[in-house]
Amino acid sequence: MAKHYGAFRAVDELSFNVARGSFFSILGPSGCGKTTLLRMIAGFLSPDAGDIRIGGKAMHGVPPNQRPVNMVFQHLALFPMMNVGDNVGYGLARRGVAKGDIKRRVGEMLERVSLAGAQDKRVDQLSGGQKQRVAIARSLVLEPTLLLLDEPLGALDLKLREHMKIELKALQAAFGTTFVYITHDQSEALVLSDHVAVMNHGRFEQVGTPQQLYYEPQTPFVAGFVGANNRIAGVATRIDGLEVTVTSAEGLVIPARAIGQVSPGDAVEAFVRPEVARLARDAAVLMDAGLPSFSARVDSLLFDGANSAVLLREAHSGTVFRIALPQTGEFADLSIGETVAFGFDPQRAVCFAS
Repeated sequence: MAKHYGAFRAVDELSFNVARGSFFSILGPSGCGKTTLLRMIAGFLSPDAGDIRIGGKAMHGVPPNQRPVNMVFQHLALFPMMNVGDNVGYGLARRGVAKGDIKRRVGEMLERVSLAGAQDKRVDQLSGGQKQRVAIARSLVLEPTLLLLDEPLGALDLKLREHMKIELKALQAAFGTTFVYITHDQSEALVLSDHVAVMNHGRFEQVGTPQQLYYEPQTPFVAGFVGANNRIAGVATRIDGLEVTVTSAEGLVIPARAIGQVSPGDAVEAFVRPEVARLARDAAVLMDAGLPSFSARVDSLLFDGANSAVLLREAHSGTVFRIALPQTGEFADLSIGETVAFGFDPQRAVCFAS
């Protein structure tokens, strides 16, 4: 499908399937086309080309209120003048469901989202997480084939977001409803999803499991966008099977695994994740393990809870590497200014032609 605004391609020739009963996330930066895509699925926008099928049925010309779809918005859109029960039962009342059936179904739904007995509470009496569950209950009580979620955790504080990730995943598993979730937060997408589509400039760069996106990125954008990475731009100076030797303008020489076609002399980008690097005070330890070894100075130690982010300045080129270390263990006493060696398995670094 496609959606264009003049020369601007908000959604550019996309084609994809979502498995029934799965949690599918669309991840990408602001302005990449996520919300436009979601609004087309919901029926608020019409595609300029292509078709949308839900449960095998074409949605062309079907208005939003007649699609087997419901939507949870970032700001939830709960009715402040209604109590919790009336909010959850609103859609059923609009459909003409009998009052007794509405009361029963609302009670059952609130129990399933751990809000049993909350029917008479005012919306302003609820916590942020409770409001989130009310919004989801209001959508699920209508038994949609597909639930669309438009950055629903974006307005919550960090601690509540972390809690609601667990709640959302548990709710989706309990109900078995197909969730399509859009976010710019990679941690949300990786934690929640069965499959993730990484979107950029109106197109999907890659669709896969969270593990595939993290460990097997297929484009430089995915490698740079999903998870933290050290990025090294340079030239492919040697090819040995799938292993590429990358030489940066500063003179750093590192090995990496080629993704796609890479030829000698190509401009390339290599990516090394902070957690794959291994630190040693004696370079011989790394060389005995068959790893390339680099001498570096400790520039910074950044406390980050269970781990430290260590910034190392490679001695020859001055390139700064970020690596992750646990707070305990052999390097708990690491100090700024100390000279160390670091290395990594070339198979765990990836390289793309620029």
